[in-house]
Amino acid sequence: MPPSELERQIELYLADLTRGGHSPHSVRAYDADLRQLVEYLCGAGEKPSRNTHKDDRPQTTMACPTPAEIDLLTLRGWLAALYRDELAAVTMRRKLAAVRGLFAFMLREGVVPLNVARLVRTPKAPKKLPEVMTAEQANALLDGVASGKLERPHPARDRALFELLYGCGIRVSELAGLNLEDLDRTDRWIRVLGKGNKQRQVPLPGKAAEALERYLAEREVVREERAVFLNHRRTRLTTRGISGIVKFYATYLSGDPSLHPHSFRHAYATHLLADGADLRAIQELLGHARLSTTQKYTQVSLTDLMAVYDKAHPKAHSKVQPKA
Repeated sequence: MPPSELERQIELYLADLTRGGHSPHSVRAYDADLRQLVEYLCGAGEKPSRNTHKDDRPQTTMACPTPAEIDLLTLRGWLAALYRDELAAVTMRRKLAAVRGLFAFMLREGVVPLNVARLVRTPKAPKKLPEVMTAEQANALLDGVASGKLERPHPARDRALFELLYGCGIRVSELAGLNLEDLDRTDRWIRVLGKGNKQRQVPLPGKAAEALERYLAEREVVREERAVFLNHRRTRLTTRGISGIVKFYATYLSGDPSLHPHSFRHAYATHLLADGADLRAIQELLGHARLSTTQKYTQVSLTDLMAVYDKAHPKAHSKVQPKA
């Protein structure tokens, strides 16, 4: 069957996201979420057909609404279906964001007269701070990677990966996208390409620089391959490949398979803040457009805050006088 008008608009929207510099991972996630919307709208809109077979039983055909036919009530029904499927609030929020982005695009292109998705109430997500590795846990894991106990085929590369994830706080997509010309090995800076094709420079700390030099000294020279990190096929190591490496080491060295590359970005920001770094400086290092985003990535435990209070505040140790 030829694609419906809604499916055609989704393809145009995803192409627009790609041209706008969105990461392939984000585009794939939006694609999956919007395909689920199409499945709901087409499946929920079955209409009886007058076509009959030899047994004279009525058949059904799928009725996919056009973008202009999708109203607020329809989208509320779609969201209600997500609730019935018991999806997490954060998942529903992500799916709704994808649909709002699609309608914003169609509104801009004159396909729909209104972004009805903006009228759908956003599901409330529980305010939960991410669990962050302590500095001791992060360093213990990196030391374990450097020890070479697991006898991996590319130990120098793997160590450099971990050192840059924790030492520079860059996204996994930024790490995978690093090219050789992005490295300033003399002044110890790296140039990363962040979201929206925005470039920024990130300082390269000593241990990360040392690990990177050790890896580059043995990295195979592959003509026309600009990537810093290569896989076993001597091509660019993908974000999925990096995630698999992190999960392998985390499982066998820390016993925690839930750790992923973004865990080190959380730890990087949190540990900088705990050691007195300015929040706006951390914002620049992470490449966040909004300070509020940086605040979500950083946390100081209540225990640490109370310890600072007890040590520094003049009223922290005052004694309450007993009543006469």
